[in-house]
This record gives sequence, C-alpha cells and structure tokens, in this order.
Amino acid sequence: MEHSLLVWLLPTLALVAGVAIGFLVARLLPNAAPNRTQRQLDDIQERFDSYQNEVVTHFNSTATLVKKLTQSYQEVQDHLAEGANRLALDELTRQRLLAALHADASQAPRERLTPPRDQEPPRDYAPKTPNAPGMLDEHYGLKK
Repeated sequence: MEHSLLVWLLPTLALVAGVAIGFLVARLLPNAAPNRTQRQLDDIQERFDSYQNEVVTHFNSTATLVKKLTQSYQEVQDHLAEGANRLALDELTRQRLLAALHADASQAPRERLTPPRDQEPPRDYAPKTPNAPGMLDEHYGLKK
C-alpha cells in the first residue's frame, strides 16, 4: 500500500510544485515585456505628438506668410494707383492706367473648357448613305 501511495504522491507533489513555480515565473517575467511594449508605445506617441506640433507650426507660418504676401500685393497695387494718378499726363491716360490696374481684380474666374456635347465618336467603319450598298456588299465600289 505504501508503495502505491508513493507512486501517486510524488507525481502530485511534482505537479503542485510545477504549477507554483510556473505561476511565480509567469508573474515575474512577463512584466519585462509589457514594460518594453509600453516604452515603445510611449515613444511612438511622443513622435506622433512632435509631428503634429510640426504640422501646426508649418501651417501657422504658411498662413502668416500668405497674409504678408497679400498685404505686399495690396501695397504694390496702391503704389501703382498712386503713381498713375500722379504721373499721368492727361485724364484719359490716367483712366486707362487705372482701368488696366483694376481689370485683374474685377476679372471673373475663367471657366473650364468642356468638349462639345454633340461631337460624335470616331467610327471604325465607312459611313453609308441610306439605300446604298454597304462595304460588305459584293458590288460595293464597282461601277455599273
């Protein structure tokens, strides 16, 4: 009897010891992997935040530069208008200069060109008039 008890007791104790060791190893070792993954995730998040800040900065500086460009264009327009008023010899020349200067601003945007709607697609056969023989007729093209 003692022998059969030993046969069952040793494997049972080994199983319990294995489960306990496995549980401890599973609790202690996987902490390294989630920490590494968390560090990678934090690094990616930091790079993404940095990229977003760069994009915002880029568009803010672009908007500022476009605003300056618009102001410079307006200053050039004003300078040209003042020069036309001051330097034109007669009223007709002054009016023509001012009209040419402001023609660009008042011009409507150009429309896109569109192909004509009644245009027929090219044919891959010879056209035929009604009641005339077609190209496949044996008398086509022959004179009578």
